[in-house]
Amino acid sequence: MKKVLSFLLIYCSCLQIVAQSTKYDTLQYSKEHHQNRLITFKSEPIEKNQIIFLGNSITEFGNWQELLHDKTILNRGIAGDNTFGVLKRLNEITEREPNKLFLKIGINDISQNIPADVILENISAIIVKIKEQSPKTKIFIQSILPTNKNSKNVFPDAYNKNEVVALINASLKKTAKKNNATYIDINSLLKDSNGELDTKYANTDGLHLNELGYKTWAEFLKKKKYL
Repeated sequence: MKKVLSFLLIYCSCLQIVAQSTKYDTLQYSKEHHQNRLITFKSEPIEKNQIIFLGNSITEFGNWQELLHDKTILNRGIAGDNTFGVLKRLNEITEREPNKLFLKIGINDISQNIPADVILENISAIIVKIKEQSPKTKIFIQSILPTNKNSKNVFPDAYNKNEVVALINASLKKTAKKNNATYIDINSLLKDSNGELDTKYANTDGLHLNELGYKTWAEFLKKKKYL
């Protein structure tokens, strides 16, 4: 009975997500790049018990193998992706049954003005699906990073959304605890005293990270022994 109820809950959740995805553009940015990345992922041999970094461009642009000195790490970031996109491509992740999975997603949802409750529902659904299909995977939910004033000209849709970022991060921490996942606060690590992405860690576009930003992030993960 419990298994049936669990299945029904997941099924209903999926139906709700499908309905929502018809309302929100799930791949507003870099659609061709998204498809090319998926083709590349599917062409790679399936190896289990690896470490996977999953997310959008902020994940994709990180050279995680080099940063963390581990050639087995898989980078599953896709520039322009959001929570709907991650949900759609999650089977390629779970079939690999990773030992650890580091998820960082949400800024593109916020840029598209997708409601906070929808973003959180999607991230919860991602966690549930991973647990159902790859129960031994240790899940790490990383906070959404703020932007700074430079994003106004390059990524105007993401500009001045740091209050929303903070609101969702506060809920993400609760979501992670509720689902027995580990929450990692990199927002506090990389923001300045005004709550914006610190320019010393940021690319000139005000949204992405520079080399020091990625190095600081990676060293933090190692220091906390998440890896």
